[in-house]
Amino acid sequence: MEIKITLDGKKRVSAEVAGRTIVTDQAERSGGLGTMPEPFTYFLASIGQCAGAYVQGFCDSRNLSSEGITISQNISYDPNAEMKYKTTLDINVPADFPEKYHTALIRSADQCAVKKIIQTGMEFETKTVVLENTHA
Repeated sequence: MEIKITLDGKKRVSAEVAGRTIVTDQAERSGGLGTMPEPFTYFLASIGQCAGAYVQGFCDSRNLSSEGITISQNISYDPNAEMKYKTTLDINVPADFPEKYHTALIRSADQCAVKKIIQTGMEFETKTVVLENTHA
């Protein structure tokens, strides 16, 4: 999969993937306009959104209503340990949601691909590629 990143100026950056564009910005205090979420905010939100997709899939596969189900995601970090974050996901279910499925909802959310990549690690490689001059 290729994602094309463009620098849009004033700290705005766009990512084009599968014909869709995701735009990020930086907070005003960081020199941006503050009009869009910051990249790190999208990253953190993707964890809960991914879990939500798996919970939705679980409900759909069992013809269970997902109406009223929400996920509260809370992120904390240890200021004494560099980049040490903890994410807690609370799957909030209506009172009439069958209790026998509570644990299965947790297992479903735990299948989130974003979470699995974070837990197992991802290899990164960054390099500079010189483009050929097309103005001849």
